[in-house]
Amino acid sequence: MLYESKMIFEDQLAALESDSKKMGTQGEGIDFALLVDGLASEREQGITIDVAYRYFSTDKRKFIVADTPGHEQYTRNMATGASTADLAVILIDARKGVLTQTRRHSYIVSLLGIRNVVLAINKMDMVGYAKDVFDGILDEYNGFALQLGGGEAAPFDIVAIPMSALNGDNVVEPSANMSWYDGPALLPHLETVPVQAVEIEKPFRMPVQWVNRPNLDFRGFSGQVSSGSIRVGDKIKALPSAIESTVKSIVTQDGELEEAIAGQSVTLCLSDEIDISRGDVICEAQKPAEAANQFEATVLWMSEDPMLPGRTYAIKSGAQTARATITAPKYQINVNTIEKLPSTKLELNEIGECNIAIDKKLVFDPYEENRDTGSFILIDRLTNATVGMGLLRFALRRASNIHWQATDISKTARAEMKTQKPAVLWFTGLSGSGKSTIANVVEKKLVAMGKHTYLLDGDNVRHGLNKDLGFTDADRVENIRRVTEVSRLMADAGLITLVSFISPFRSERQMARMAMAEGEFLEIFVDTPLEVAEERDVKGLYKKARAGEIKNFTGIDSPYEPPQNAEIAVNTVERTAEEAADIILEYLEKHGYLT
Repeated sequence: MLYESKMIFEDQLAALESDSKKMGTQGEGIDFALLVDGLASEREQGITIDVAYRYFSTDKRKFIVADTPGHEQYTRNMATGASTADLAVILIDARKGVLTQTRRHSYIVSLLGIRNVVLAINKMDMVGYAKDVFDGILDEYNGFALQLGGGEAAPFDIVAIPMSALNGDNVVEPSANMSWYDGPALLPHLETVPVQAVEIEKPFRMPVQWVNRPNLDFRGFSGQVSSGSIRVGDKIKALPSAIESTVKSIVTQDGELEEAIAGQSVTLCLSDEIDISRGDVICEAQKPAEAANQFEATVLWMSEDPMLPGRTYAIKSGAQTARATITAPKYQINVNTIEKLPSTKLELNEIGECNIAIDKKLVFDPYEENRDTGSFILIDRLTNATVGMGLLRFALRRASNIHWQATDISKTARAEMKTQKPAVLWFTGLSGSGKSTIANVVEKKLVAMGKHTYLLDGDNVRHGLNKDLGFTDADRVENIRRVTEVSRLMADAGLITLVSFISPFRSERQMARMAMAEGEFLEIFVDTPLEVAEERDVKGLYKKARAGEIKNFTGIDSPYEPPQNAEIAVNTVERTAEEAADIILEYLEKHGYLT
C-alpha cells in the first residue's frame, strides 16, 4: 500500500531493493515484508515477531500502521499492537482460506473491542481472480464471526476486499482483473471509514494526568479526553470522591476552547476549589463512571513466569495505580477454538476470566463501553515488568455490599493491656535452617517475660487451615496469603505473632509486609547455606527430593529468594538457637516492642 501510493522515500526503496536481493522471498522482485520486518530473526525466518509501526498520511487522513505477528507464540505482541487500533486488517491467503490463525486473530480483535474489520483476501491472482473462491471464504468467515458474536450478529463491521497485494490489485486503485467486485479498494476505504464518531457520542471521561498549578492564580486538571465531549458551563463529577462542579474554562497550548472532544489533550479549570489528584477521573455529572474494588476481568498473561493466584501485583488503569490480587481463573479461553477450559493459572499468551480484588476503589467503565477506562495492565512489583493486560467486565456486587465493621476496642487498647507492641516476626529460610527451633526459643523467652504470643508454624498450619494446599508455586502463594491474613488478625489482637515459614518468594513476603501496619512486620532471615541445611536433613526431605520422590522442593527444584533488606539476619552456622534468639530479643527491646 505504501509503495502503490508512492509513500516510500527513494532511499528507503533503494535499501528495500538491496535487502530483497539478499534475503527476500520474491525472487528478483521486491519483498515488501522486509519494510516492516526489521529484526534479524524476522528476516531469517520470514515471519513477523515484534510489532512494527509505520506512519504515513494522505490528503484525507493520518495513519499509524501496526504490523503484528500471526503466530500463536506471539499472541501478546499481537494484542499489544491491536489494543489501540481503530480498525483491523485481517489477511487471508486465498489459496488456504480461513485458518486457525484467522480465527485466533479475529477473536482477539473482538476481545479488544475493535469494531471495524477489513477482511483482506490476498493472492487472488494465484486462484485466477475467481469470484467463487472469494465468496466461499467470505461465507465461511461470516459464519465464524457470527459465532464470535454469540450467534446473533458479528461483533464488528466486516468489509471484505479481494486483493493481490504483490500486483497492486485493489490496494490503491480498483482492479481491472476483478470486474465482478464493486466495493472500494483498501486505501480509499481506510480513508473514509468512520472511527472517531463513536467515541464522541459516549459519556464524557477524562483521566487526570497532572494537576496544573504554575502559580497561585491558576489551578487546572490536565489530561486527554478519552470519550465524549465537554463544554464550558457543563457540570462534571470527579471520581472517586463524587464531588461535583462546573467547567469554568478549557485551556490548551493554543488558547482557550469552548468545547473539547475525544482525543484532545486539554486542561479543565473548574468553578470550585475541589480536591482532584492524578489518577482521578472527571466525568459527565449525569452519566458518571463506576468506582469499585472488586471486578471480573479478562486477563491476557504476557510473562514467561505464570500468573499465580493470590500473588499481589501492581495494577495500572489510565493514571490510576493500586495493588491487586487475582483469583484462580474461572476458565481459560482456547484462542483457536474459543472453548472455555478449566484452569488454575495462566501461562504466557494464555487468556482467562478472573476475579480481581484491589486495595482501593478504581474508577472504571466496562471495557465494552469505554476502552480507555475499562482496560488495565498488571506489573510485577519487584521487577516493574509488565506481566499482563486486561479488560474490566463489571464490578462484583459484594464490592459495595461489604464494609469493615468498626469496633469500640482498638488494636492499641488490646496491646496496652498486654504492655507490648503488636508485631509479626516473620522467620524465613530454607527447610532445615532452624527457623522453627529459633522461633520456639524466642516464644519461650517472651512468655517468660509475661508477653502474649502465638507461633504459626508452616507444618502445623498445613494440618488444618492449609491442608488442601500442595507445594506448587501457586499453592505456596496461597499458603502465604492465608497465613498473612491470620497474622494480621493476631496483630490486631495486640499479640506478638511468630511466623515460621519457608516463604520462598520475595513478592509474597512483601505482600505480608504491606498487609501490616507500619513497623509491625519484622523479617527475620535465618541464613543457612543449602549444603548445611541438606547435611542436617532432620526430616529426610532433601534426600527424597534428590531422589525425585518429592517435587517442587525449595532449594532443589524450586527457588528460594533470600531477603535483601531483612530487619534481622541470623547465621545458624555460626550461632546456636539460643544465641540467635537473644539477638532477636535484643532488637525487640531496643525498638520498643516489649514495653
